[in-house]
Amino acid sequence: MKHKLMKLVALLTVLFCLVPSVSAQDKKLKVVATNSIIADITKNIAGDKIDLHSIVPVGQDPHEYEPLPDDIKKTTQADLIFYNGINLETGGNAWFTKLVENAKRVENKDYFAVSEGVKVIHLEGEGETGKEDPHAWLNLENGVIYAKNIAKHLIEKDPSNKDFYQKNLDDYVAKLEALDKEAKTKFDAIPEEKKMIVTSEGCFKYFSKAYNVPSAYIWEINTEEEGTPDQIRNLVKKLKGSKVSALFVESSVDDRPMKTISSETGIPIYAKIFTDSIAEEGQEGDSYYSMMKYNLDKISEGLAK
Repeated sequence: MKHKLMKLVALLTVLFCLVPSVSAQDKKLKVVATNSIIADITKNIAGDKIDLHSIVPVGQDPHEYEPLPDDIKKTTQADLIFYNGINLETGGNAWFTKLVENAKRVENKDYFAVSEGVKVIHLEGEGETGKEDPHAWLNLENGVIYAKNIAKHLIEKDPSNKDFYQKNLDDYVAKLEALDKEAKTKFDAIPEEKKMIVTSEGCFKYFSKAYNVPSAYIWEINTEEEGTPDQIRNLVKKLKGSKVSALFVESSVDDRPMKTISSETGIPIYAKIFTDSIAEEGQEGDSYYSMMKYNLDKISEGLAK
Protein backbone atom coordinates (compact mmCIF):
# COMPACT_ATOMS: atom_id res chain seq x y z
CA MET A 1 0.00 0.00 0.00
CA LYS A 2 2.78 2.38 0.97
CA HIS A 3 4.60 1.55 -2.28
CA LYS A 4 1.46 2.31 -4.33
CA LEU A 5 0.97 5.59 -2.47
CA MET A 6 4.54 6.65 -3.23
CA LYS A 7 4.02 5.84 -6.93
CA LEU A 8 0.85 7.92 -6.94
CA VAL A 9 2.62 10.86 -5.30
CA ALA A 10 5.43 10.60 -7.86
CA LEU A 11 2.90 10.57 -10.73
CA LEU A 12 1.05 13.58 -9.34
CA THR A 13 4.37 15.43 -8.96
CA VAL A 14 5.20 14.79 -12.63
CA LEU A 15 1.75 15.96 -13.72
CA PHE A 16 2.01 19.06 -11.53
CA CYS A 17 5.35 19.93 -13.15
CA LEU A 18 3.75 19.73 -16.57
CA VAL A 19 0.92 22.13 -15.73
CA PRO A 20 2.94 25.39 -15.87
CA SER A 21 4.14 24.72 -19.42
CA VAL A 22 0.56 24.04 -20.57
CA SER A 23 -0.84 27.13 -18.87
CA ALA A 24 2.04 29.27 -20.22
CA GLN A 25 1.08 28.11 -23.70
CA ASP A 26 -2.57 28.97 -23.00
CA LYS A 27 -1.55 32.44 -21.82
CA LYS A 28 0.19 33.27 -25.11
CA LEU A 29 -1.16 36.63 -26.26
CA LYS A 30 -3.78 36.24 -28.99
CA VAL A 31 -3.22 39.00 -31.55
CA VAL A 32 -5.20 39.87 -34.68
CA ALA A 33 -3.92 42.16 -37.46
CA THR A 34 -6.15 43.41 -40.26
CA ASN A 35 -3.67 42.82 -43.09
CA SER A 36 -0.39 41.14 -44.05
CA ILE A 37 1.75 44.28 -43.68
CA ILE A 38 0.66 44.97 -40.09
CA ALA A 39 0.91 41.24 -39.31
CA ASP A 40 4.49 41.10 -40.58
CA ILE A 41 5.60 44.13 -38.56
CA THR A 42 3.94 42.57 -35.49
CA LYS A 43 5.71 39.24 -36.12
CA ASN A 44 9.10 40.98 -36.30
CA ILE A 45 8.55 42.43 -32.83
CA ALA A 46 6.63 39.65 -31.08
CA GLY A 47 8.18 36.54 -32.63
CA ASP A 48 6.83 33.35 -31.08
CA LYS A 49 5.51 35.07 -27.96
CA ILE A 50 2.06 35.50 -29.54
CA ASP A 51 -0.56 33.62 -31.55
CA LEU A 52 -1.05 35.85 -34.61
CA HIS A 53 -3.96 35.92 -37.06
CA SER A 54 -3.98 38.14 -40.16
CA ILE A 55 -7.48 38.88 -41.50
CA VAL A 56 -7.14 40.05 -45.13
CA PRO A 57 -5.28 37.35 -47.09
CA VAL A 58 -2.05 38.16 -48.94
CA GLY A 59 -2.79 39.75 -52.32
CA GLN A 60 -6.33 40.88 -51.46
CA ASP A 61 -7.57 44.46 -51.18
CA PRO A 62 -7.85 45.64 -47.54
CA HIS A 63 -10.10 48.57 -48.53
CA GLU A 64 -13.02 46.22 -49.24
CA TYR A 65 -13.23 42.85 -47.49
CA GLU A 66 -15.85 40.47 -46.11
CA PRO A 67 -14.58 38.82 -42.90
CA LEU A 68 -14.94 35.04 -42.70
CA PRO A 69 -16.42 33.20 -39.69
CA ASP A 70 -12.87 32.39 -38.50
CA ASP A 71 -11.96 36.10 -38.63
CA ILE A 72 -14.98 36.93 -36.46
CA LYS A 73 -14.11 34.15 -34.00
CA LYS A 74 -10.45 35.21 -33.73
CA THR A 75 -11.41 38.89 -33.33
CA THR A 76 -13.88 38.00 -30.56
CA GLN A 77 -11.23 35.98 -28.70
CA ALA A 78 -8.24 38.32 -29.29
CA ASP A 79 -6.31 39.99 -26.49
CA LEU A 80 -5.10 42.64 -28.91
CA ILE A 81 -6.26 43.79 -32.36
CA PHE A 82 -4.20 46.01 -34.69
CA TYR A 83 -5.69 47.89 -37.63
CA ASN A 84 -4.23 50.53 -39.95
CA GLY A 85 -6.79 53.27 -39.45
CA ILE A 86 -6.69 56.45 -41.58
CA ASN A 87 -9.83 55.28 -43.39
CA LEU A 88 -8.35 52.04 -44.80
CA GLU A 89 -10.57 49.39 -43.18
CA THR A 90 -13.22 51.85 -41.98
CA GLY A 91 -13.87 53.51 -45.37
CA GLY A 92 -15.79 51.96 -48.27
CA ASN A 93 -17.97 49.17 -46.82
CA ALA A 94 -16.52 49.84 -43.33
CA TRP A 95 -15.90 46.13 -42.85
CA PHE A 96 -13.67 46.54 -39.81
CA THR A 97 -16.12 48.84 -38.02
CA LYS A 98 -18.84 46.20 -38.43
CA LEU A 99 -16.46 43.42 -37.36
CA VAL A 100 -15.44 44.98 -34.03
CA GLU A 101 -19.03 46.06 -33.29
CA ASN A 102 -20.29 42.51 -33.84
CA ALA A 103 -17.41 41.13 -31.74
CA LYS A 104 -18.23 43.68 -29.01
CA ARG A 105 -14.66 44.99 -28.91
CA VAL A 106 -13.75 48.42 -27.52
CA GLU A 107 -11.50 50.98 -29.25
CA ASN A 108 -8.23 51.77 -27.44
CA LYS A 109 -8.88 48.88 -25.06
CA ASP A 110 -9.11 45.89 -27.37
CA TYR A 111 -8.20 47.37 -30.77
CA PHE A 112 -5.69 50.05 -31.73
CA ALA A 113 -4.74 51.99 -34.88
CA VAL A 114 -1.06 51.39 -35.62
CA SER A 115 -0.98 54.67 -37.54
CA GLU A 116 -1.47 56.80 -34.42
CA GLY A 117 0.96 59.74 -34.64
CA VAL A 118 1.31 59.65 -38.44
CA LYS A 119 1.01 63.01 -40.20
CA VAL A 120 -2.01 62.28 -42.38
CA ILE A 121 -2.17 63.23 -46.06
CA HIS A 122 -5.64 63.72 -47.58
CA LEU A 123 -6.93 62.78 -51.00
CA GLU A 124 -6.42 65.43 -53.67
CA GLY A 125 -8.56 68.51 -53.04
CA GLU A 126 -10.02 67.07 -49.83
CA GLY A 127 -9.43 67.86 -46.18
CA GLU A 128 -12.21 66.41 -44.11
CA THR A 129 -12.56 63.19 -42.13
CA GLY A 130 -13.24 60.20 -44.36
CA LYS A 131 -11.08 61.57 -47.19
CA GLU A 132 -7.68 60.57 -45.81
CA ASP A 133 -5.11 58.66 -47.86
CA PRO A 134 -4.55 55.48 -45.81
CA HIS A 135 -1.28 54.28 -47.43
CA ALA A 136 1.02 55.73 -44.77
CA TRP A 137 3.21 52.59 -44.58
CA LEU A 138 4.70 53.39 -48.02
CA ASN A 139 6.93 55.90 -46.20
CA LEU A 140 9.41 53.94 -44.06
CA GLU A 141 9.38 56.68 -41.42
CA ASN A 142 5.71 55.81 -40.89
CA GLY A 143 6.61 52.11 -40.83
CA VAL A 144 8.78 52.96 -37.82
CA ILE A 145 5.79 54.68 -36.16
CA TYR A 146 3.68 51.56 -36.81
CA ALA A 147 6.35 49.35 -35.23
CA LYS A 148 6.66 51.55 -32.14
CA ASN A 149 2.89 51.63 -31.64
CA ILE A 150 2.67 47.84 -31.98
CA ALA A 151 5.49 47.30 -29.48
CA LYS A 152 3.93 49.75 -27.01
CA HIS A 153 0.61 47.87 -26.95
CA LEU A 154 2.28 44.46 -26.83
CA ILE A 155 4.22 45.58 -23.76
CA GLU A 156 1.05 46.99 -22.14
CA LYS A 157 -0.77 43.68 -22.60
CA ASP A 158 2.22 41.43 -21.90
CA PRO A 159 4.71 43.25 -19.62
CA SER A 160 6.51 40.02 -18.69
CA ASN A 161 8.01 39.98 -22.21
CA LYS A 162 8.86 43.70 -22.30
CA ASP A 163 12.63 43.23 -22.78
CA PHE A 164 12.08 40.77 -25.64
CA TYR A 165 9.69 43.11 -27.47
CA GLN A 166 11.91 46.15 -26.89
CA LYS A 167 15.06 44.48 -28.22
CA ASN A 168 13.25 43.24 -31.33
CA LEU A 169 11.77 46.69 -31.84
CA ASP A 170 15.17 48.39 -31.59
CA ASP A 171 16.74 45.95 -34.07
CA TYR A 172 13.82 46.26 -36.49
CA VAL A 173 13.70 50.07 -36.36
CA ALA A 174 17.45 50.25 -37.04
CA LYS A 175 16.95 48.04 -40.11
CA LEU A 176 14.07 50.18 -41.46
CA GLU A 177 15.95 53.43 -40.82
CA ALA A 178 19.04 52.17 -42.67
CA LEU A 179 16.91 51.27 -45.71
CA ASP A 180 15.20 54.67 -45.58
CA LYS A 181 18.55 56.49 -45.55
CA GLU A 182 19.85 54.41 -48.46
CA ALA A 183 16.69 55.12 -50.50
CA LYS A 184 16.88 58.88 -49.96
CA THR A 185 20.45 58.87 -51.30
CA LYS A 186 19.32 56.99 -54.42
CA PHE A 187 16.41 59.31 -55.19
CA ASP A 188 18.48 62.44 -54.57
CA ALA A 189 20.75 61.34 -57.43
CA ILE A 190 17.90 61.18 -60.01
CA PRO A 191 17.49 64.30 -62.22
CA GLU A 192 14.45 66.37 -61.21
CA GLU A 193 12.83 66.22 -64.65
CA LYS A 194 12.76 62.41 -64.49
CA LYS A 195 11.28 62.23 -61.01
CA MET A 196 7.68 61.05 -61.24
CA ILE A 197 6.19 57.80 -60.04
CA VAL A 198 3.21 56.81 -62.20
CA THR A 199 0.91 54.13 -60.79
CA SER A 200 -2.66 52.88 -61.24
CA GLU A 201 -3.96 53.94 -57.80
CA GLY A 202 -2.91 57.27 -56.29
CA CYS A 203 -1.47 55.58 -53.22
CA PHE A 204 2.10 56.92 -53.30
CA LYS A 205 1.52 60.35 -51.73
CA TYR A 206 3.39 59.39 -48.52
CA PHE A 207 6.15 57.84 -50.62
CA SER A 208 6.33 60.99 -52.79
CA LYS A 209 6.68 63.26 -49.79
CA ALA A 210 9.33 61.06 -48.15
CA TYR A 211 11.56 60.68 -51.22
CA ASN A 212 10.78 63.95 -53.02
CA VAL A 213 9.29 62.19 -56.06
CA PRO A 214 6.00 63.62 -57.43
CA SER A 215 3.30 61.07 -58.24
CA ALA A 216 0.68 60.66 -60.95
CA TYR A 217 -2.03 58.02 -61.23
CA ILE A 218 -5.06 56.77 -63.16
CA TRP A 219 -7.52 56.69 -60.22
CA GLU A 220 -7.03 58.00 -56.71
CA ILE A 221 -8.22 55.23 -54.40
CA ASN A 222 -9.47 51.67 -54.87
CA THR A 223 -12.91 52.38 -53.39
CA GLU A 224 -13.74 54.63 -56.37
CA GLU A 225 -14.08 54.08 -60.13
CA GLU A 226 -11.00 52.44 -61.56
CA GLY A 227 -9.64 52.98 -65.08
CA THR A 228 -12.43 54.96 -66.73
CA PRO A 229 -11.82 56.45 -70.23
CA ASP A 230 -11.65 59.96 -68.75
CA GLN A 231 -9.08 58.92 -66.13
CA ILE A 232 -6.90 57.28 -68.78
CA ARG A 233 -7.21 60.27 -71.13
CA ASN A 234 -6.22 62.74 -68.39
CA LEU A 235 -3.08 60.78 -67.44
CA VAL A 236 -2.01 60.29 -71.07
CA LYS A 237 -2.31 64.06 -71.57
CA LYS A 238 -0.18 64.70 -68.48
CA LEU A 239 2.56 62.28 -69.54
CA LYS A 240 2.91 63.29 -73.19
CA GLY A 241 5.89 65.57 -73.57
CA SER A 242 7.26 64.62 -70.13
CA LYS A 243 10.65 62.99 -69.53
CA VAL A 244 9.15 60.17 -67.47
CA SER A 245 10.97 56.96 -68.42
CA ALA A 246 8.95 54.29 -66.58
CA LEU A 247 5.46 53.32 -65.46
CA PHE A 248 4.62 51.05 -62.54
CA VAL A 249 1.64 48.81 -61.81
CA GLU A 250 0.67 47.54 -58.40
CA SER A 251 0.53 43.82 -57.73
CA SER A 252 -3.01 44.08 -56.29
CA VAL A 253 -4.76 45.80 -59.25
CA ASP A 254 -5.86 44.98 -62.80
CA ASP A 255 -2.91 45.89 -65.05
CA ARG A 256 -4.99 46.54 -68.21
CA PRO A 257 -5.53 50.30 -67.65
CA MET A 258 -1.76 50.82 -67.19
CA LYS A 259 -1.06 48.76 -70.31
CA THR A 260 -3.35 51.18 -72.19
CA ILE A 261 -1.39 54.14 -70.77
CA SER A 262 1.87 52.51 -71.86
CA SER A 263 0.55 51.82 -75.34
CA GLU A 264 -0.69 55.41 -75.84
CA THR A 265 2.40 57.16 -74.43
CA GLY A 266 5.17 54.79 -75.49
CA ILE A 267 6.45 54.70 -71.91
CA PRO A 268 7.20 51.11 -70.77
CA ILE A 269 5.87 49.48 -67.61
CA TYR A 270 9.12 48.93 -65.73
CA ALA A 271 7.92 46.77 -62.85
CA LYS A 272 5.06 45.51 -60.73
CA ILE A 273 5.31 46.99 -57.25
CA PHE A 274 3.68 46.37 -53.87
CA THR A 275 1.13 48.56 -52.13
CA ASP A 276 -1.62 46.96 -50.02
CA SER A 277 -0.06 43.56 -49.35
CA ILE A 278 3.22 41.73 -49.01
CA ALA A 279 3.97 38.78 -51.34
CA GLU A 280 3.23 35.11 -50.70
CA GLU A 281 5.74 33.45 -48.36
CA GLY A 282 8.94 32.47 -50.16
CA GLN A 283 8.50 35.04 -52.93
CA GLU A 284 10.31 38.35 -53.33
CA GLY A 285 8.60 40.97 -51.18
CA ASP A 286 7.19 38.53 -48.60
CA SER A 287 7.78 40.91 -45.66
CA TYR A 288 7.25 44.62 -45.07
CA TYR A 289 11.00 45.23 -45.19
CA SER A 290 11.53 43.23 -48.38
CA MET A 291 8.48 44.70 -50.17
CA MET A 292 9.70 48.22 -49.37
CA LYS A 293 13.26 47.39 -50.45
CA TYR A 294 11.92 45.91 -53.69
CA ASN A 295 9.74 48.99 -54.34
CA LEU A 296 12.54 51.44 -53.60
CA ASP A 297 15.02 49.55 -55.79
CA LYS A 298 12.65 49.11 -58.75
CA ILE A 299 11.30 52.67 -58.68
CA SER A 300 14.74 54.28 -58.41
CA GLU A 301 16.10 52.02 -61.19
CA GLY A 302 13.14 52.77 -63.48
CA LEU A 303 13.26 56.54 -62.99
CA ALA A 304 17.05 56.66 -63.48
CA LYS A 305 16.82 55.11 -66.98
